[in-house]
Amino acid sequence: MLNIHNLSISFQGEYLFEDITFKLGLGDRIGLIGKNGAGKSTMLRILAKEQESDTGQMAADKDLKIGFLKQDIDFDFGKTVLEESYEAFKEIKACEAKLEEINVQLAERTDYESEAYNQLMIDLNDIQHQYEILGGYNYQGETEKILQGLGFKREDFNKLTDTFSGGWRMRIELAKLLLQNNDLLLLDEPTNHLDIESIIWLENFLKNYTGAVVIVSHDKMFLDNVTNRTIEISLGRIYDYNKPYTKFLALRKEMKVQQLAAQKNQEKQIQQTEKLIEKFRAKASKASMAQSLIKKLDRMDRIEVDADDNSVMSVSFPVSITPGKVVVELENVSKNYGDLRVLTNVDLSIARDTKTAFVGQNGQGKSTLAKIIVGEIEHQGHMKLGHNVQIGYFAQNQADYLDGNKTVLDTMIDAANESNRSKVRDILGSFLFRGEEVEKYVKVLSGGERNRLALAKLLLQPLNVLIMDEPTNHLDIKSKNVLKDALSKFEGTLILVSHDREFLQGLADTVYEFKDQKIKEYLGDIDFYLEQRNLENLREAEKRTVIEKQPKANNNKKSYEDQKKLKALNNKLSNIESKINQLEKDIKNDDVALATNYDETVSDPKFFDGYQSKKAELEKFMIEWESIQEQIDHFNN
Repeated sequence: MLNIHNLSISFQGEYLFEDITFKLGLGDRIGLIGKNGAGKSTMLRILAKEQESDTGQMAADKDLKIGFLKQDIDFDFGKTVLEESYEAFKEIKACEAKLEEINVQLAERTDYESEAYNQLMIDLNDIQHQYEILGGYNYQGETEKILQGLGFKREDFNKLTDTFSGGWRMRIELAKLLLQNNDLLLLDEPTNHLDIESIIWLENFLKNYTGAVVIVSHDKMFLDNVTNRTIEISLGRIYDYNKPYTKFLALRKEMKVQQLAAQKNQEKQIQQTEKLIEKFRAKASKASMAQSLIKKLDRMDRIEVDADDNSVMSVSFPVSITPGKVVVELENVSKNYGDLRVLTNVDLSIARDTKTAFVGQNGQGKSTLAKIIVGEIEHQGHMKLGHNVQIGYFAQNQADYLDGNKTVLDTMIDAANESNRSKVRDILGSFLFRGEEVEKYVKVLSGGERNRLALAKLLLQPLNVLIMDEPTNHLDIKSKNVLKDALSKFEGTLILVSHDREFLQGLADTVYEFKDQKIKEYLGDIDFYLEQRNLENLREAEKRTVIEKQPKANNNKKSYEDQKKLKALNNKLSNIESKINQLEKDIKNDDVALATNYDETVSDPKFFDGYQSKKAELEKFMIEWESIQEQIDHFNN
């Protein structure tokens, strides 16, 4: 499908990657991973032929069709969601225009016996045939199905794209790509603006995709569920294995241990040989043997251990001043967006030095409430900040507020004041912007680098309350871990909006679930919340939020046959729930084994196969559970 040979590219004299070679084949679902700034997005642009490499060649199949979802997109306004989505079908739309033009002419003309009129009829037949082959009679239904899969409701279809946020417009762009008949999909952080339900839908779509897919993502669960191959870009090299992310990490670790052992043995041989050379050099009769040993050393291929890029950012959020005991108080807070009601009569009190998580599906009001607290949007009801409260706010699209025409250094200097302007370079250094990197323009930074810069700007303002809305979007896995550590050490008040269970673990001591315009408090950490919901992870929590329905009261007597069917369904549901509970326990035990005794656990070659098999079986039972529950709901309605 696509061959890449000896590809190199450099910026300001330094190689992002050098002389790398790999192939993409049909059915490959590749996770392209690496640190922020390692060159992942650059690699996608090269594969999409939007950027040229310095050296190397790419050989592709003839007529290879490539679809590319970028982190930043240019969007034309003035179209509805459906109209913009239909842009995916340029050939079909061209046929429709021709058919309309011909039909207008046929309606206006009266020279039915003329050669020109006959030619119009022939053209009409040809174009209708082409229209059918292209899928012209099916594309509207396919468009609606994919839009709904990505979270749009039918009432959204005829709304102007101007009325949607950048995240939702990104979903429209993703829908257009999925509707096109591409051979290769290049997806740069496709899950950043999706809620859990849409992520699960996208996973299933990509699993069944017949072409090749290359995905840049820092969502470990998404990579494990979708990919069958991992390519890591690190320090200018690539590491390519036919394994999904978690198995790739285990294999890389195992290979490095083997390399270190082999290198150690070789060093011993080299030292022994060098001692013999020194010994034989002193004797004339052994001089020839010494020369032979020297040549042997020169010919020896020295074993090299793969280098790791272990540079990480250094973050700490100092508390400015001590606020009052209650930092945020809300009473009967409601919010509408036009006819859409998001929050209704919400009461909330956040105490000083607490750490709180907002969880739930997108569109349930998490970000809205965060914006109300920071005073960014108007609302109904009463909201009051406590004494001496100073809020640091990281919005979900925080990086969009950066000026692309400024340098990294100018961005920070302009945000600084007299008291901290001298610390700007030190702060940038702790966020891995060092040396000439501070002179880079913001517009050339990767998504992760922009998020790091936005986080660095937070340190220039006094704060004792941190409100962070999806702060891990675009951050590489090491940076996510550093940020988590910094937030756990933060001595002020923290409010986190996130879908990432792993990130939330250990950070929040209170969880608020957003659902049906209300919030529900769970006085415990994220694991306590999941335990209360009797679920293993946030994915299933948000998935069940959609399918859980309260059965309506129904006093009508059911027929005997209906009662038998309902009883059978309930028995089947109970049996499946028992299996789900057991699988969830088994997976949890495996997670504990990985966390507490990683080396011994991964040394068992069957462990990961069994682990993934349990996850796949759990997903199958969950789908079956949904189907049976829907049938039971149907009987009860």
